[in-house]
Amino acid sequence: MSFTHVWTVRFSDTDPFGIAHYPRMIDAIHETSDVFMEDIGVPYWELTEERGLGLPLVSMDFDFTGQVCGGDQVAIELIPEVGEASVRFDYVATHDGEVVFEGTEYRVCVPVDGDGSVPVPDDLRMVLESTAE
Repeated sequence: MSFTHVWTVRFSDTDPFGIAHYPRMIDAIHETSDVFMEDIGVPYWELTEERGLGLPLVSMDFDFTGQVCGGDQVAIELIPEVGEASVRFDYVATHDGEVVFEGTEYRVCVPVDGDGSVPVPDDLRMVLESTAE
């Protein structure tokens, strides 16, 4: 199973030619993971404030294969994969049935007040793995 968030490309997301800037596409990807984490009941702010953990981004790799313009509806699909102390989010974004960008984010589970990674907590692992199936 996966999670899909629809991003509406706004006028402010575009260049003078009406084409979305790639940094705004990256913002849309981050918004997708934010909404996903909230949807599964573990928003990023809860991890930080209540559990003292974070899932900071450590690496990302994206290919932009199409253009999107102001007013376009872009479906961004997120598929999680849980490692020992990390989470990988794979993304595929489509508009009108065509892939416009796809890629991967790697995040590591770290304590807010520490250094180095820690195992992904069991309850978070369970909800992420159930979403991935």
